[in-house]
Amino acid sequence: MQKFISDIQTTIIGTLDKEGLPFSSYAPYIYDNNRFYIYISNIATHTKNIEANPHASLLFIEDESRSENLFARKRISLQCTSVQIPRKSARFKAVMKLFERKFDSSMIAMLQKMTDFNLFELEVKAGEATFGFGKAYLIGGEDMNELVSRHGGGHQQEE
Repeated sequence: MQKFISDIQTTIIGTLDKEGLPFSSYAPYIYDNNRFYIYISNIATHTKNIEANPHASLLFIEDESRSENLFARKRISLQCTSVQIPRKSARFKAVMKLFERKFDSSMIAMLQKMTDFNLFELEVKAGEATFGFGKAYLIGGEDMNELVSRHGGGHQQEE
């Protein structure tokens, strides 16, 4: 899983609003110690949704320009629970240093001065990976970061 996501700089975030309607957005992310971290504004709809309902999905998908077949883009979809990391905690400081290393450090420094931005940690509870037709896996293992064979009947064709 980590090999696939390492080239992807942002994740698509799926959340549910108070009425249970789905909403998708995106954010740059950090993956550290088997957890994902996103630094997002309170003004954003996905932040309001996560605060009301801590369940979220993350989607990592192959760039269209690199895909051999747009009907079979490589992707990993993860079901997660989220928690806000307190701004004054050691974990907040450590993760923000990782953001500074991965992204434009001056941009991260500017965002940290904005008090409406918060850091969320997302823990994977379940997931699926698809790397083409007939190449589907479940996400499993002790740390929820391993590809596990998915047993099934496969695709069926009309006769």
